[in-house]
Amino acid sequence: MPRYLTLSRAARLVGVRRGALQAKIRSGELAAFEGMVSEEDLLRAYPEAHLEDNAFLERLEAIKEAAFARRVRERVLPSAEVLMARLAELEHYCTILEERLAAAAPGGAPLRAPLLAQESLLRIMSAHVQVKPSGHEFFVDGNDSLLEAALRAGLSLDYGCSIGGCGKCKARIVSGQVHRLRHSDYAFTAAEKAAGVVLMCCHTAATDLVIEAREAHGAADMPLQTIDARVKAVSPMGEDMRLLHLQTPRSNRLRFLAGQSVRLSLGEGAAASFPVASCPCDERNLHFHVRRRAGDAFAERVFAGLKDADTVRVEGPRGEFVLDEASARPLVFVAFDTGFAPVKSLIEHAMALDASESLHLYWIAGGEGGHYLDNLCRSWNDALDNFHYVPLKAAGGAAPELRDESVLRPLLRGHARLHDSDVYVAGPAQAVHAAEFALLEHGLPRAQLRLGTPEA
Repeated sequence: MPRYLTLSRAARLVGVRRGALQAKIRSGELAAFEGMVSEEDLLRAYPEAHLEDNAFLERLEAIKEAAFARRVRERVLPSAEVLMARLAELEHYCTILEERLAAAAPGGAPLRAPLLAQESLLRIMSAHVQVKPSGHEFFVDGNDSLLEAALRAGLSLDYGCSIGGCGKCKARIVSGQVHRLRHSDYAFTAAEKAAGVVLMCCHTAATDLVIEAREAHGAADMPLQTIDARVKAVSPMGEDMRLLHLQTPRSNRLRFLAGQSVRLSLGEGAAASFPVASCPCDERNLHFHVRRRAGDAFAERVFAGLKDADTVRVEGPRGEFVLDEASARPLVFVAFDTGFAPVKSLIEHAMALDASESLHLYWIAGGEGGHYLDNLCRSWNDALDNFHYVPLKAAGGAAPELRDESVLRPLLRGHARLHDSDVYVAGPAQAVHAAEFALLEHGLPRAQLRLGTPEA
């Protein structure tokens, strides 16, 4: 009887992105059954797979760590209790492994036993979690909580304090075992206890899990919040550009979707709206790209030198320039000038979801230092096989001065089948609307075009 693997686990085994498997399924190169693939079909589609070579996964994890502005940290083993639970769950797989090793013979399927061995190791080191009713999947590594692992994977689960006090991150365990990581003061009802409800922030996966949990499916599901954050750092990204790094309290983090904006205000009254330039995967650390402009009191305060631990009030999130997570189409991002800020958040979120078969970024800017994070984009391009970066200079020296589609010609020429992609365009209104006209004229369906402007 064939053994079936989820797409997430299969992608980890052969060292490709989940989007690459989905592309093979759509083209007919790989058979699928109810969202899963058989071991035999997987090996037939990837006969040259080197199962012990995790270089691609290591490169991906490294770039994610940098993209999410998290410190590089050593992955730790699960706790002894979690390891024991996973080993017990794995016992019957060991029996199958022995049978496969004994059956392996010249002329047979020599990769089957190594594949099973690799899968067995993955089951010990990380647990696979499927979320109902959405069907989303993620892996829990080391001693991460269910909530931490889900957020890092790009899921928009409901949560609040993250320390076991509010109860918003409740999930029902449909199958599998969990292990408590920390004490919680939240009081469950008798019905919740009987149903197997736990707090995701306080538990990790002892074995593979199926859970029921609430998720945000769009901007309308994201509540408005007011949070007093502290200045972590103000860093130069060029003569007239600063990176403002805010950090929220541990017990009051900002829930937002990639691409959304917030209003920032200082105690003396200076205020302005900015798109969040960081990924929701690290909701405590919020990044904003602040350009110096005449008459902008908030920007002047940032450039004058906000100090570490100064307080900035964050209100939001707002906006519907967000990722369509239901789509598996290739993603094309067009950023004009500081429109790169929300696009950066979307790209990092797409990387975390690991669902799209390809990502293309066209960053259109003018003047010296217009591509103020060019090195970051080039590092993505070098590290990720499915990411492509094209920096473009705007006519007239500045992105807002776009008057026609000429600056978009590299994009239009490079995507003969643009209508098969989802396209996200962000920047000043004049440039965005000119790009909208050019893309629609080129045949892109309007349903696959999303626009982000300062007013959005």
